[in-house]
Amino acid sequence: MISTVWNNIKKGQLSPVYLLVGEENYFIDETVKRIKEAMGPEEELELSTFDLEEVPVDAVMDEADTIPFFSERKLIIAKNASFLKATEKGKEKIDHDIKRLEAWLANPSDFSITIFIAPYEKLDERKKVTKMMKEHALLVQTETPKEQDLAVWVQSVVKAEGNSITQNAIEQLVAMVGPNMLQLQMEIEKLSLYLGDGGEITTSLVEDLVAKTLEQDAFKMLNAYFANDSVGALTIYHDLLRQKQEPIMLVGLLASNVRTMSNVFYLLKKGYHPQQIAKNLKIHPYRVKLMVEQRNRPSEESLLKALYQLAEVDLQLKSTGGNRERYLELFLLRQL
Repeated sequence: MISTVWNNIKKGQLSPVYLLVGEENYFIDETVKRIKEAMGPEEELELSTFDLEEVPVDAVMDEADTIPFFSERKLIIAKNASFLKATEKGKEKIDHDIKRLEAWLANPSDFSITIFIAPYEKLDERKKVTKMMKEHALLVQTETPKEQDLAVWVQSVVKAEGNSITQNAIEQLVAMVGPNMLQLQMEIEKLSLYLGDGGEITTSLVEDLVAKTLEQDAFKMLNAYFANDSVGALTIYHDLLRQKQEPIMLVGLLASNVRTMSNVFYLLKKGYHPQQIAKNLKIHPYRVKLMVEQRNRPSEESLLKALYQLAEVDLQLKSTGGNRERYLELFLLRQL
């Protein structure tokens, strides 16, 4: 995992060339930041940044081979290394001297640290320069971790903040925030600040303090509706209206959640495990878990009835005027 690379950087074990590959900007920015910190005070750092979609790679090598004036080592950041991915011949914006780069990689300057950033899902493994880069540079995969690795990462960040977190709280936090690494870190910092040192992050704390998304509010509103809790459903609905959410968009979200519930319960009846259901429907496992563990799980008939009524509300909103907020309000007041 990337934590091993970060630990080595913290110890001062820096490589002359790094290759950062992947679309997770948080890991790219954090790795560059940690390398900068390991090289000493920022005001003493000789830093050069190049965009390889605007300048040839020759400029990067020339800078890396130039002896630093004010420090022992300098840092060169080369963004958008597009020559490492598949491109059509003649479509390249810049003419890079790839032969020179391949030779340079075998013997890079020892007084410079050069970071090549390739913010792409895949590289062209057939290219010699890609093979050379992987052979001579320290490869760092900057992609969003898989579910289990993400849980381990959350736990390590919480531990670094001096706290602990329950497994259920990890699942809820990831489900609420999504696989957005920067947002996850910010929420963990907020929770840790609230707790102080030595506290435990629980599901109730996550529920109270983590910023909720529109999709989560819509899911809670639907659950209240299926539990015949009209007061709870209307409270959420009115809160969303105060946030200037449009009724027609809320109807779409509710209908989408009903369809998801229907699919989850159908696959569950077929004998699928919750993890398999999440994978099949491409939704977060914690969302499936919440649906499966519902005390008053709606029947297939209730789901179809709700979907039909939401279609009617959608039609009313699109074809009639008047008090638009009232149509969805009446739907939430109906007893199943």
